[in-house]
Amino acid sequence: MKRGQISEEEFVRLAERYLDMVYRLCLSCLGQKADAEDACQNVMERLYRASPTFESEEHTRRWLCRVAVNESRRLLTSPWRRRTVGLDEAVLHQVEEPEDRGVLEAVWKLPEKYRVPLYLYYFEGYGTEEIGAILSRPPSTVQTQLARAREKLRQMWKEEEP
Repeated sequence: MKRGQISEEEFVRLAERYLDMVYRLCLSCLGQKADAEDACQNVMERLYRASPTFESEEHTRRWLCRVAVNESRRLLTSPWRRRTVGLDEAVLHQVEEPEDRGVLEAVWKLPEKYRVPLYLYYFEGYGTEEIGAILSRPPSTVQTQLARAREKLRQMWKEEEP
């Protein structure tokens, strides 16, 4: 990736295309709408200021995911942040099938270390190697976290059964 001068038109195109994805990823990391909005704004500001030149659309997407995760982590360590996890209605409305909404609600109840890899895997379509690169974790760790997340979801659903 090289630094270049991103045009306003290109920035607007990238923002329109990836803003929702960045917001959902920040929300899955942070759990609060206001924090996710702040992180998302910081990611878009970094895109504009850094003016990177991307090799492909997938390269753009991965770069934005990586920056979103890093920005979310930075906000998580902020002393000003209060931690509460809630599912944003805007994200819930993007899911069309009622069964998928239930799954997304259950995913949101998981701890962050399981929620984010699961979200990236099932809702954004990344593989374990790609998720490992985005989260700076070995792929084997991502596989373990996905397996544990699935098990936690199974346990949640068993407890809900009458």
